[in-house]
Amino acid sequence: MSVNFLRSGELARLTGVSADTLRHYERLGILPTSRRTKSGYRIFNASAVETVQLTQRALQLGFSLKELSEILRTRESGGVPCQRVLGLTEEKLRLVGEQIQELQRTQDYLRELVRDWRQKLMRTPPGSQAGLLHSLVDRPKTKATKNNLKRRSRS
Repeated sequence: MSVNFLRSGELARLTGVSADTLRHYERLGILPTSRRTKSGYRIFNASAVETVQLTQRALQLGFSLKELSEILRTRESGGVPCQRVLGLTEEKLRLVGEQIQELQRTQDYLRELVRDWRQKLMRTPPGSQAGLLHSLVDRPKTKATKNNLKRRSRS
């Protein structure tokens, strides 16, 4: 077999993904359909290493497999998906900003909670329950907590 081709097991080993993942990427059109050797092994062009690595990195940045499939198919058919890629990336950046703000609100809430619970424990006799978790029921919700509840109920 030529150096320009890799069996699926070799591609999986080089990229750190499973052979099942490679098959899934094929089904979605992220990887072109593999050819077969005479003995039935699936083989990929060596360029598939870069495609799998690109896919893994894009997934880490928040791209979905559906988005990547659309982009790569457009590129493979001679299209230029650059504006689409930029638009998706801008949206992911916006969402990350929102998540950071939400995490900062949650951090502030937890700081306040820890401060209050430390005081409560200092007033609680040794060996007695302070009811820390139970006190969450009576505590007003923060905006971050309300947003988390709304998001979960929509899922």
